[in-house]
Amino acid sequence: MGSGENYRVRHAIVAATVNHEPHSELTRSGRPSPTRRRLMHATTWLLAGVCFYLVFGKIQGAAAREQMTALDYLVRFIGDANWLAWLGIMIPYSCFFFLVDAHVTWRVVRWFNAPDFRFKRMLPIRASAYILSLLNEQVGKGAITLYLWRRHAVPAWQALSTMVLLGMMEVYQLLLFSAVGTLLYFDLVVAASTTLPLSTILVAAFAIAALYFPLHLAYFSAKILPRQKLRDRQIFRAFRLAKLHHYGLVILFKAPNLLAAVLVYTLSLDLFNVDVAFGQMLAFLPVIFLAAALPLPFHAGALLLWTVLFPEYPEVGAFSLVMHTFFVLFNAAIGLLFLPLANRDLFGGPDDELSVRQSPQ
Repeated sequence: MGSGENYRVRHAIVAATVNHEPHSELTRSGRPSPTRRRLMHATTWLLAGVCFYLVFGKIQGAAAREQMTALDYLVRFIGDANWLAWLGIMIPYSCFFFLVDAHVTWRVVRWFNAPDFRFKRMLPIRASAYILSLLNEQVGKGAITLYLWRRHAVPAWQALSTMVLLGMMEVYQLLLFSAVGTLLYFDLVVAASTTLPLSTILVAAFAIAALYFPLHLAYFSAKILPRQKLRDRQIFRAFRLAKLHHYGLVILFKAPNLLAAVLVYTLSLDLFNVDVAFGQMLAFLPVIFLAAALPLPFHAGALLLWTVLFPEYPEVGAFSLVMHTFFVLFNAAIGLLFLPLANRDLFGGPDDELSVRQSPQ
């Protein structure tokens, strides 16, 4: 996607948001100042640098024990991997992930924004959003918001509300599966708690999430604090409409991707000569994915957490980079295949097959 297309997407996203929410938080006074933005940007890069430094220190220590340099140690680790078999796993998994991801997004959009929206229309939009996600995941979701505004007359804040609900359920799915893994393989969690008290941290996180969710449902259904008006904002529209079964179905529809990821990562680590049990991955991989969601360059938080969870294999930091880089690039390649269709739907003329629907307030 060229710079001209990127400009059109960004400009249209902002226009859609402002036009449909004139008194929204997206005002000039609500934006962080340039100094604050630069400070936040510098802080994220500094934290990423610290993460890389700590990981490199662990790799250097492991290499020294074998009388090798860190570079030679990593070259040996990468060179000993079975790359052909790894590609045979990763390519089908990436395609499977895309189809499941598109299906979940399509379901939620039909529930809360465009009931007549067809699945085949979601495929090019979700795929092309992966290209923008190379820059920022939120920009990718913004492209879906833009599409719903232009082609289905869905106010941008209402579409964005749906994306926010999806993001929340991604977090809860990861916490739920990690809780199951921790319950089934608690001894493995305790054994990995050498650097950090993981068993205590994870149990506390599970408890907080479990306590919050019923309060979340009660608040957005106006069963508690009925006079509070924050829930009436357009950004929370999907939460007002969502019922308990919607949340359960999102987790159910997304579950195949996470279970496949646990299996794929377990098999891939074996191909990189790292001995990790399926139970360990079930307990730890969702937590690693949560760390990957931190706004740090190169998913540095996840990279560091890999070495914390598997201290006997510090080279898994390099494995983490390999997996993430292939995954995002292959997804972007899928997006390129669908890009002509996506551009035609997004910037083309009227299409009788698309039913334009104004969402209710």
